[in-house]
Amino acid sequence: MDYTVTLTEAEDWIDNAAHNRARIAIDEICDLYVKHKLDNNQPITATNKPDMVLAAYEEGLVKTAAQRNEEATS
Repeated sequence: MDYTVTLTEAEDWIDNAAHNRARIAIDEICDLYVKHKLDNNQPITATNKPDMVLAAYEEGLVKTAAQRNEEATS
């Protein structure tokens, strides 16, 4: 998924902030995925960070913002 945003030089800080926040979230999700697998004696089938993130979503370990919002309003 790609997003294109046009920024002024003064606004360029947002690019760094978005990338850094995404990196932090990816690390947190990967840690959660590995801990869950180890705690439940399950094989870790995803071997790189993008695959771990996708597996965590597919296995219901994390939810999208849309899913959380839907649950909150139900």
